[in-house]
Amino acid sequence: LKIFPNFFKSLDQMPTNLRTHLRYPIDLFNIQSERLLAYHMTDPQVFYNQEDLWRIPQEIYAGKSQPVEPYYIIMKLPKEKSEEFILLHPYTPTGRNNLIGWLAGRSDGDQYGKLLLYQFPKQQLIYGPEQIEALINQDPVISQQISLWNQKGSRAVQGNLLVIPIEQSLLYVEPLYLEAEQHSLPTLVRVIVVYQNQIIMAQNLEEALDAIFKPEQSKTSAIVRPVEETALP
Repeated sequence: LKIFPNFFKSLDQMPTNLRTHLRYPIDLFNIQSERLLAYHMTDPQVFYNQEDLWRIPQEIYAGKSQPVEPYYIIMKLPKEKSEEFILLHPYTPTGRNNLIGWLAGRSDGDQYGKLLLYQFPKQQLIYGPEQIEALINQDPVISQQISLWNQKGSRAVQGNLLVIPIEQSLLYVEPLYLEAEQHSLPTLVRVIVVYQNQIIMAQNLEEALDAIFKPEQSKTSAIVRPVEETALP
């Protein structure tokens, strides 16, 4: 800054119509999120013994297990009055698959550049991405439908699993694509939503949400299944 004093300008000088398009930089967020796996511990003894290490959960994407990457969503943060555009990353404890917390990078207005860490009570069991994937793939009705699409000449591709906080609960959303062996361009065929004690598979997100929140008005052919908690990893 001393060498090039006029090279950087204050954020306040950025035109408003341009500033509204700013979003939390994902590369910086990735580094901060990775550091937080250990540095969320504030007790020196706990930190020294590494008693409360976190990890990035895994998800099933295109038939392979991979770490959940940060994703941008529009949601209302706890205690806030309106929705905002954020970058979110979930965490699970080391050696366990339940969800322990999530980190949000904020992008809107005066909140731009701020981080919010939300931690779940340790005594409360919250499904993590790996457990949700297991619930989906172990359900006999949904897994049978996926197997039917995995016939010769095509395959079903499970997309990125999104964990979306809603008020005091969580909504899990996973797209399901159909891909022909001769073409690499997948087509969205279903959306799978897990909410509380239900698994929904519908033709699109709107139908899935209607089946959950407006079951008496829903006229869709969505598959509604109860959550089977047995044999969860």
